[in-house]
Amino acid sequence: MQVEAFDFDLPDELIALRPASPRDAAKLLHVAPNGHLTDRIIRNLPSYFSKGDALVVNDTRVIPAKLSGTRLSDAAIDAEQNLGAKIELNLIERQGASAWKCLLKPAKKVKQGDVIRFEDTAGITYQATVLEKEQGEALIDFNLSLNKMDELLGLIGSMPLPPYIAGKRQPDDKDNQDYQTLFAEHDGAVAAPTAGLHFTPDLQAKLEVIGVEICRVTLHVGAGTFLPVKVENTANHKMHAEWGEVKPEIAERLNRSKQDGHKICCVGTTSLRLLESAARDDGRIMPFAKATDIFIKPGYRFRAADMLLTNFHLPKSTLFMLVSAFSGLNTMKKAYNHAVQNNYRFYSYGDACLLELADKVN
Repeated sequence: MQVEAFDFDLPDELIALRPASPRDAAKLLHVAPNGHLTDRIIRNLPSYFSKGDALVVNDTRVIPAKLSGTRLSDAAIDAEQNLGAKIELNLIERQGASAWKCLLKPAKKVKQGDVIRFEDTAGITYQATVLEKEQGEALIDFNLSLNKMDELLGLIGSMPLPPYIAGKRQPDDKDNQDYQTLFAEHDGAVAAPTAGLHFTPDLQAKLEVIGVEICRVTLHVGAGTFLPVKVENTANHKMHAEWGEVKPEIAERLNRSKQDGHKICCVGTTSLRLLESAARDDGRIMPFAKATDIFIKPGYRFRAADMLLTNFHLPKSTLFMLVSAFSGLNTMKKAYNHAVQNNYRFYSYGDACLLELADKVN
């Protein structure tokens, strides 16, 4: 399909710069299997579930992956002075104990072999070497142990807010909590699984009282989720790989739930992509612990998920393609137009929709 088919108009003022407060007060657009739309709020979520249904959540934890440093000239390295250009980095994929693939800005100021200096709030400095450089990406190494590297990120890093938020304001201390889900446990994501941001302890408790099983999986979200699709045809787009895990006991719980006729609802496109990666053609979910670059677009046959809770996504993005595969492109364009007309808030800190797998994809 042509990427242009997934375009739509979105007023800039509908891009959310802060989450709803409390989180479960966000709007919720229910999209029924026949495409019927209903306006609700996140707090109404339990009304769509019954005892034995499974809610699959991503328990990845966002690391402070945004760094600001200074590229040192040869003279600066010798004199231990900061004489070079200011460089912003977003870490996107770990390559070793302290080596990372990263996105650079401005990339043209950096070349292979350069040294980038970072400084923490106490004035202590650290250096990383650019091992490789290709266009806007680089491989850098801090030459530290795994534990020391993780400690360093806590000292010099900040929350890697998406560009459509970071372009309008700087990350602050409030984002340290706002951009982390209730389920966050395993460090490794450089972007939040944003559908999970809507959950509060009270909402989780109400779901568990009903008898809904909360099943935790892990997919370390990469910065590729923000990258634009640069090809004209979806057949030519290559997804960035992300590491994920579905533990054996979780796979068994989900299979049992499905066999007993209950629904499986994925919280977020990350949980959905992981579950579909782990599912066989017959729908059985297998244990999984590796990278996945699954690209779900119209024409895909879903094997595991019955429902999807997800935020509103960018025009022409792989995530809008995914929801169009789940509920139908025409239905999702209608749903997004409804959301715009009714002032729903978009993207990471925005509102959500609850999709039930379409009876017939349109």
